Amino acid sequence: MVKINGTECDAANQTLCEYLTAAGYDEKRITVERNGAIVPKADYADTILADGDEIEVVSFVGGG
Repeated sequence: MVKINGTECDAANQTLCEYLTAAGYDEKRITVERNGAIVPKADYADTILADGDEIEVVSFVGGG
């Protein structure tokens, strides 16, 4: 199990890119932290989620 934004999720063995796409995130408007470290966008397709990972997905919201 992977904890994503505080919720346990069965996302182990998926790439970060696969998870984000399936969850409906727009990769251009988010930042992802894995186990306390920022994951560069260029690494999303190569980052494989593992049991015990803690992921935080932060969305940017525009406004004015």
